[in-house]
Amino acid sequence: MKIPSSIWTLLIGIVLTLASFWYGQNHGLLPAAATDEAVLVDGLFNTMMIVSTGIFLLVEGILIYSAFKYRRRAGDNEDGPPVEGNVPLEILWTAIPAIIVIGISVYSFDVYNEIGGFDPHAIHEAPMMNQESMKMPGHGSAMAATLNDTPPGREPNLNQEKSDEAMQDPATAEVRNADQIPQLRNAPGVGSVAPTIGGSPEKAGKPAELLVNVTGLQYAWIFTYPETGITTGEMHVPIGREVQISMTANDVIHAFWVPEFRLKQDAIPGRQSEIRFTPKKAGDYVLICAELCGPYHGAMRAPVVVESEEAFDKWLQEQLVASKETLNQAIAINPADLSPNEFLAPYTKDMGIKPEILHQVHH
Repeated sequence: MKIPSSIWTLLIGIVLTLASFWYGQNHGLLPAAATDEAVLVDGLFNTMMIVSTGIFLLVEGILIYSAFKYRRRAGDNEDGPPVEGNVPLEILWTAIPAIIVIGISVYSFDVYNEIGGFDPHAIHEAPMMNQESMKMPGHGSAMAATLNDTPPGREPNLNQEKSDEAMQDPATAEVRNADQIPQLRNAPGVGSVAPTIGGSPEKAGKPAELLVNVTGLQYAWIFTYPETGITTGEMHVPIGREVQISMTANDVIHAFWVPEFRLKQDAIPGRQSEIRFTPKKAGDYVLICAELCGPYHGAMRAPVVVESEEAFDKWLQEQLVASKETLNQAIAINPADLSPNEFLAPYTKDMGIKPEILHQVHH
C-alpha cells in the first residue's frame, strides 16, 4: 500500500517537532542556573534551541533527500526540466522566518524587562556611587609593616612604599596603586550612570537588600561592602537576598560576567553601571572579565561565593575581626600616644577610609 505524501509530511513534521523539543530541553550547553534571573534567560535560550534544531533538521533533511532523490542516473545526459518560480512557496518561506524572528524578539524583550533591564528612568534616578568606598585601600598588614619600619618621630611615606612595591613587582603595581588613579578622585564625569540591569518589575523603586561596589582594573576585581567598609578580593553573597552590584573601572573597559548568573554588564571608566540579581544556588563560582582588557585579560578572574545567610554573616564578622586586628597592630606602635583616629588620619585619608568607619572598627 502506498502511503500518501500528505501522511508522510505529517509524520515527518511530528518527528521533527518532538526531536526539536527534546533537544531544546536537554542540550546540556549551559552551566547550572544560580540566580532567579538565570531561569528566565534559560527559558529564552531553550526556545531558540528548539526553533534552531527544527530548522536545522528540516533544511538538512531536505538537502540530503534531494541529493539522493534527484541525483544524476547512469546514462542520463539530458537537460533538467525547466522550473519556474513558485509564488506561494516564496511567500511561505519568507513569512515563516519573519514570524519566528518577531516572536523571538518579543520574547527577548519580555525577558529583558522581567530581569530589570528595561528602565528608561534608571539613568536619572540611580544614586551616585560612593567614590570613597570604590577606592582600594592598602592592605592593613602592608600599612602595619610600613609603620613598623619607620623610625620614631619620622612620618612614614606611603607613596614611596607603593613606588618601591611597583618597582619590585610590576605585574601587580596597578592593583596596589589603584587608589592613586585620577578617576577615583572626583574627576569630571565620575558618578555618571550607565545603562543598568535593575530590579524586576515587582521590585521596581525598592532598594536592593545588599549593595556591593565593584572596581575592575588591570587585572583584578576589588569588592567593597559600603555598609561595613570591608574591602576584599572575593565576593560573598547570601542566598535569597537581592544583590545590587554597582561597578566602575579604573583604566579600560572591563565586563562583569558570572556564567551561572546569566548576567553580563560592562564596567566603564568614569561611569557607574549596575546589575541586580537574587542568588538561589549555593556554590563557588568564578567572575570572569568578558571584555578584552589587555595582555593578561584571560587571568582576570575572581572567586564568587554564594552561601547561606548564616555563613555570609559569619564571613562578614571574620572580615571585621581581621580588619580590627590589623588596626590594633598599627596602633600598638603609636610613638606619641595619640588617639587612633589622630595617629592614623594621614594614612587613612590617603587610602579613602572614612573616620567613622575607622572608629567603628576600632571599638
